[in-house]
Amino acid sequence: MADADARTTPHQGGLDREILVLGAVVVLGTIMTILDVTIVNVAIPTLGEEFGASISTIQWVLTGYMLAFASVIPLAGWATERFGAKHVWLFSLGLFLVGSALAAAAWSIGSLIAFRVVQGLGAGTILPVGQTMLAQAAGPQRMGRVMSVIGVPMLLGPILGPVIGGAIVDEVSWRWIFLVNLPVGAVAIVLAQRLLPDAQPRLGQRLHLRGLALLSPGIALFLYGVSEAGTEGGLSSTRTIAATLFGLALVAGFVWHAIAAGKDALIDLTLFTRRGFAVGAATNFVLGLALFGALILLPLYYQLVRRESPLDTGLLLAPQGLGAAVAMPLAGSLTDRYGARLVVPVGVVVALIGTLAFLTVDENTSYALLSGALFLIGAGLGSTIMPSMAVAFGSISKDAVPRASSALNTIQRIAGAIGTALFAIVLQRELESGVPSLQGGIEELAGLGPAARALIAPALADAFGQTFWIAVALILVALVPALMLPKTGGTEAEPAAEAPAERRAA
Repeated sequence: MADADARTTPHQGGLDREILVLGAVVVLGTIMTILDVTIVNVAIPTLGEEFGASISTIQWVLTGYMLAFASVIPLAGWATERFGAKHVWLFSLGLFLVGSALAAAAWSIGSLIAFRVVQGLGAGTILPVGQTMLAQAAGPQRMGRVMSVIGVPMLLGPILGPVIGGAIVDEVSWRWIFLVNLPVGAVAIVLAQRLLPDAQPRLGQRLHLRGLALLSPGIALFLYGVSEAGTEGGLSSTRTIAATLFGLALVAGFVWHAIAAGKDALIDLTLFTRRGFAVGAATNFVLGLALFGALILLPLYYQLVRRESPLDTGLLLAPQGLGAAVAMPLAGSLTDRYGARLVVPVGVVVALIGTLAFLTVDENTSYALLSGALFLIGAGLGSTIMPSMAVAFGSISKDAVPRASSALNTIQRIAGAIGTALFAIVLQRELESGVPSLQGGIEELAGLGPAARALIAPALADAFGQTFWIAVALILVALVPALMLPKTGGTEAEPAAEAPAERRAA
């Protein structure tokens, strides 16, 4: 490891060629996992019609992916140290491609959800392992800028994903939204094999099976319970209550176990004793709830209320990605220079202003207004998520980065899965309340004629507007941790606190 560290000692200046090459390879592999969310979002109405599924059922195509994604992330830190980042990254990418091929061959909604889980299991460690390699290569002085590099998939996903997904669904078949991953993934594997740095595995690293047995099933059961709250029986269902409570009990058991295990736990909870890490993680969690929740609402609004095609829906969603593309590089530079406490709260307010426009949407709301609002939402998110992650990474030592990456990505994906399930539940209940004859089935809406669709369009639009109040509330809550971020650029690492870990590693 000493040789690898020496090669990647950060300079005080800009990002050197080694980091840019490393970043390009990581981004190529990571972008598929991000695109897969936004591509599938646009196809949700088509998939619901294809398989005759309700909103509460079809949302499992998204939630199952993110649930699997979140449940495997805790393994990333241990696996990176035990087997080496390069080997873990290649294996994860290969599993993701297998899941993509299987999802393309799905014959029912159940098989599609199952194969999306396989995809998620592969995708879960791709991003945190990539972040680990980049963060260790960059060092704290350039953390804001290097987090902007890894943020490229997150800003390109909202731009390219809906457009690519819409074009594929319109012109070819929904199956190709999964098959398109295969050639890109093959190129990423070849480049990674040649260009990613080899790291010496630490053969003494032990996997805490007790922690794994508590955390991953706990996350899965809790998210399953939350998602089932939107089905028949809702919160009063014994199955829903049992799954939610048992999941929470397992997560609580993991917390007790992790506190006792300290830095050796699967997720190192001692990292949360650092102010920068804790508030950066909290900001990411709340914004993740709002971001991923809105991702399921917008394609449904454009296609169910405004009767737009998947391709047109993708084009209408592009302004959000453009806003992030404009804001993210600037936010990374400003975070390094002035600190996240200045940048992130401003971004939260900008995202809030954009979201407010969706509270009053109807069946005739101006597309120019909605596009401008989406641009503001994207700019706000581009100014918040990656800078708050930079604060979290910048507040710890280099040796703690793999554990920190696992923790942050677990939090972000749990937020995404909860947000998707929460917004789907609220939307379905609002739809059923506004249109009592509608039981949430997308195929029911697809089968209605233009006249019948026009009659219920105001009620449908109002259901979306009411659901967006959840996003507004969550963004307001995100202001609290954002205002608690450190004044500096997030580079206040505490090497003294990491000394025991460093001695063990040595």
